[in-house]
Amino acid sequence: MGQQSKPVDVESLQERCRRRSCLDGFFTLSIVFLFVALTAVTVCGVMVVMELKKTSSPIAEPPPGGAAPQTYKREKFAYLRTKSSQLNHNSSMQFTLLHHGEGTSVGNNFNFDPNRHSLTPRQEGTYFIYIDLTVSCTARCKAGFLIVEVGNKLLTCEVQLPSNVKSVRRKCWTVTQLHNEPLRTYVTVPTEGLPNWALDVRGSGVGMFLVD
Repeated sequence: MGQQSKPVDVESLQERCRRRSCLDGFFTLSIVFLFVALTAVTVCGVMVVMELKKTSSPIAEPPPGGAAPQTYKREKFAYLRTKSSQLNHNSSMQFTLLHHGEGTSVGNNFNFDPNRHSLTPRQEGTYFIYIDLTVSCTARCKAGFLIVEVGNKLLTCEVQLPSNVKSVRRKCWTVTQLHNEPLRTYVTVPTEGLPNWALDVRGSGVGMFLVD
């Protein structure tokens, strides 16, 4: 006996096609939206990284022209290097600016107080602030942590210190509005301190630059 063909439900097929078309369209729009969003995030990330690379060498090359000096200050940029490596107790961090030729790592838009180790922006505006920390184990070290804060919790950076590593690197950043207030940086450690842990003075510091 031959197989009997079943009647085709035309309306059901049309309904399935419409549903499939809607799903395909929604899926395509989702992919396009995701692509645009990822592209925007990538562009923003690249811009931030480029600015960080600029601040890692605070003294810039002079602009073309014979009248400019060999080195000059970037007015909108500032970077301070850690002066002390000790992490024995809670304290305000000590900093020093960097000298290079006739310029320093603190631009004219900032005022650095070497006695209070504070940095004051002279212009109100939006600033990108970052902390760069390198903590090294100098002998046998227990696990621990430290917290570094810029200003009144404008930027908080927590660093976990495992017992089985020789060095930990951490970078934290934020974008915030500043109003000519002096900024100090504070470090918090456990009650017993951090024996044999030390800040790398050449790889730790705080910096900022004016965004607008």
